Amino acid sequence: MRKIKGKHLFLSLILLVTGFILSFSYQRAQIRENEVTQSNEWKKEDSLRSQILTLQKTNRSLSEDLQKLQRNVGAKESKLADQEKASYSLVRDLKKLRMVVGNVKVKGEGVQVTLSDSSYVPEGENPNDYIVHEEHIRSVIDELHISGAEAIAINGQRISHDTYISCVGPVVSVDGNQYPAPFVITAIGDSHALEKALNLYIVNKIVNDGVEVRVEQESAIEMEPFITEEG
Repeated sequence: MRKIKGKHLFLSLILLVTGFILSFSYQRAQIRENEVTQSNEWKKEDSLRSQILTLQKTNRSLSEDLQKLQRNVGAKESKLADQEKASYSLVRDLKKLRMVVGNVKVKGEGVQVTLSDSSYVPEGENPNDYIVHEEHIRSVIDELHISGAEAIAINGQRISHDTYISCVGPVVSVDGNQYPAPFVITAIGDSHALEKALNLYIVNKIVNDGVEVRVEQESAIEMEPFITEEG
């Protein structure tokens, strides 16, 4: 009976030691596994952190490149806008110049100025002092130019920057074409401004010279291009 008890005790001791070893080994394995897991997590975090830093750096670089491109595009757009504005101004000025020199047909609002010889000549006075002269026509044309007229015609004949006007007895010659009174001067431009300027600076002076003057605003005046003697 004692031998049996001794064997049991020995087996129990072996089982206890074995269980302790197994338990210790299991715990060590768990700890090692946890350490490995934590190490892997740290590695993952480090990797993710590195990736995030790399992406942030790349984003900053791309953002700077984008800003540079936007500035370049803005500069080019501004340059193109300036060029378009310059081109528009050039075309506008060229069109206006062509209108002034009479190279193109024009139509628009404006004024009509009629200069007529006086219907009454006092007895004993020189009738030549009461008729329209070239200086009367020139004074009207000059004032129309100053007031912004874009195109001018005399008795329907378009005049240019170098038109020649002269008196030939009772008629007035315009670039070689002779016209008797009354003389109808038409001008395209701001009708209100043109009429105001004429009435303010010219009409009274011409009337005092014994010439009859009538200024009318017109809503639609049409003029053909200036035609030279060569055609």
